[in-house]
Amino acid sequence: MRFRLKRSLIALLGSVFCTAAFAQTVLVDKVTDPVEWVNPLMGTDSKHSLSNGNTYPAIALPWGMNFWMPQTGRMGDGWGYMYSADKIRGFKQTHQPSPWMNDYGQFAIMPVTGKLRFNEDARASWFSHKSETVKPYYYSVYLADHDVTMEIAPTERAASFRFTFPQTDSAYVVLDAFDKGSYVKLIPGENKIVGYTTKNSGGVPENFKNYFVIQFDKPFASAVTWSDSVVSTKEELQANHVGAVVGFRTKKGEQVQARVASSFISPEQAELNLKEIGSDDFEAVKEKGKQAWNKELSRVAVEGGTPDQMKTFYSCLYRTLLFPRKFYEMDAAGKVMHYSPYNGKVLPGYMFTDTGFWDTFRALFPFLNLMYPSVNAQMQEGLANAYKEGGWLPEWASPGYRNVMVGNNSASVVADAYLKGGKGYDINTLYEAVLKGANNEGPLTAVGRAGAAHYNKLGYVPYDVKINENAARTLEYAYDDFAIYQLAKALKRPKKEINLYAKRALNYRHLYDPATGLMRGKNQNGKFQAPFNPFKWGDAFTEGNSWHYSWSVFHDVQGLVDLMGGKANFTAKLDSVFMLPPVYDESYYGSVIHEIREMQIANMGQYAHGNQPIQHMIYLYNYAGEPWKTQYWVRETMDRMYTPAPDGYCGDEDNGQTSAWYVFSALGFYPVTPATDQYVLGAPLFRKATLHMENGKQLVINAPENSDENLYINSARLNGKPYFKNWLSHSELMKGATLDVEMASEPNKQRGTKADAFPYSLSTDN
Repeated sequence: MRFRLKRSLIALLGSVFCTAAFAQTVLVDKVTDPVEWVNPLMGTDSKHSLSNGNTYPAIALPWGMNFWMPQTGRMGDGWGYMYSADKIRGFKQTHQPSPWMNDYGQFAIMPVTGKLRFNEDARASWFSHKSETVKPYYYSVYLADHDVTMEIAPTERAASFRFTFPQTDSAYVVLDAFDKGSYVKLIPGENKIVGYTTKNSGGVPENFKNYFVIQFDKPFASAVTWSDSVVSTKEELQANHVGAVVGFRTKKGEQVQARVASSFISPEQAELNLKEIGSDDFEAVKEKGKQAWNKELSRVAVEGGTPDQMKTFYSCLYRTLLFPRKFYEMDAAGKVMHYSPYNGKVLPGYMFTDTGFWDTFRALFPFLNLMYPSVNAQMQEGLANAYKEGGWLPEWASPGYRNVMVGNNSASVVADAYLKGGKGYDINTLYEAVLKGANNEGPLTAVGRAGAAHYNKLGYVPYDVKINENAARTLEYAYDDFAIYQLAKALKRPKKEINLYAKRALNYRHLYDPATGLMRGKNQNGKFQAPFNPFKWGDAFTEGNSWHYSWSVFHDVQGLVDLMGGKANFTAKLDSVFMLPPVYDESYYGSVIHEIREMQIANMGQYAHGNQPIQHMIYLYNYAGEPWKTQYWVRETMDRMYTPAPDGYCGDEDNGQTSAWYVFSALGFYPVTPATDQYVLGAPLFRKATLHMENGKQLVINAPENSDENLYINSARLNGKPYFKNWLSHSELMKGATLDVEMASEPNKQRGTKADAFPYSLSTDN
């Protein structure tokens, strides 16, 4: 990389003399090794009561089936790694998408020396971040209590471990298969441990197991199994909580290596998955992992940002490429197979999991459609398989159906992929699945549509029918109906069917209260719920209040502008979000949930960027002729709410969504309305960005005058021609394009003010 210095002259005038000092801002000219700019610790300095990301350092490959993490928390604790911790209990294979969702397919490995110890507290060791190296493709830490350096390098379904021991006759590696039903078998003649773990937090069939194999490169000097707290000489154990300890005699600095793999299909498949490492030594696995990350991260090359901006950008891009994870494996013939988390069978075809569409329909999946469409096509095939195996599309999968959050946003995920060119999968089965989910209550409240009969009859889910978060459901259902309408048109469905979903897409109007200018719960009799407190979190809304959800009309912002009385009233209402104090009513929850606290301390009024419902709201100024306010607030949010540090997020970083917001926003545009062809303009953060599309084309965004001060778009040219619109076309970008942006320190209040510059709205769709 090369560095360029920007010098700003600060004159200090005195009565007798004058001196000049230079403040230096370092800009990174070019990144050739983007993975080295990633900080997997971003967001790990979190706790139950306050989230700065609620992430853990995922040592994994892009979309890898298995992740690894250092485990500071106790077995079963969703907060498996906390930056504030000072002890490590083990190194865990994890499939956890969120601490709130917790984990499955998990077991831990831990080196110890001296006395044989396997209990998670007894084996724990002090560590320091000063002796910890954390990269997406590599983890290393010094375990002070055992005088051991532990290293991990992952593949998609396996990992290579390296333990550097002191001179001792009592070097051990502990395997903990965890409780709730586990099995372990020692095979000393092959330097091997095999077994399975069943520990999970839901969403799995009764026959669920994660089979593992651990192959060491050094013969065992000793080997025992254990159950709960009792050591056994048996080579094979099956019980509630079992594990194994293998011992070695080591010289000072001697390295013992282990290859580890697992499978959801069978023990034999775990052995096949071990072949991902093959004969590669640790350094080769590490280097291949680095190359895999650089291949994907290099698809988006940014230049001309500060080091912290570069670190934040690539750390967010790393998070964007973790979920949904691969939940499929390759059999001996190389065929794609998966264990179904929906019916417990082993079946052909793709499967992905560990994502919540309530979060990720907004920006994560649109980003995949832009930059990684072939991967998302596999994900769409996986969704079709999920429907065929479980009878419904998942709205939150981990690994199967989970009963959390609201909405029916699988419709958006399916529609956006197909409308942006998705191909090679069974769209007709997916459309059938989308219609079923849109018109029926599912086996869980969060599958299908809770309140579907009410919604289809009245046009909204009533407040007084004991269906929680009813206004949020109504608003999201209306947008999801829009997505179905768009997909139905593309599939040339009958006109009556198309018109039905076009009509339903306007159901958001039922909840608009002209007296307050906000969305509000409504009773069966057509009267608004009372008393109404727009600052009340939950109740009619989901993890937010009316000030957050009133903007959830992604597909018809012009319709919302009209309801609010025109552009001036609309933008004044948007302004109010930032001007209001961060007051709240937490009575629905009975205590202050962490999302409320994160809004309160952000000092951005009622704008709660730490949670997803309002994240698009900043971009809505573009629909009412004041795009410079979008530009200001986007930069303000990026600068204030994101850093590349352990406390670098401002709320839960849910499965890449909050990161995808940053990635899109730093590039200068955002998908306010998935299932349309448009991205809404913000303003680029970097002086140059080059997007290498999968089809071989490039999108280049030039903003050479960009700086902390020059955050507004003064003018723009697209492919050399003056460009006045407040949006960009996906289909045009996919042909290859160059966007030249002139940045300025003062807003251009003439640009983007006329209706012909505004982004798509259903109300103005001809």
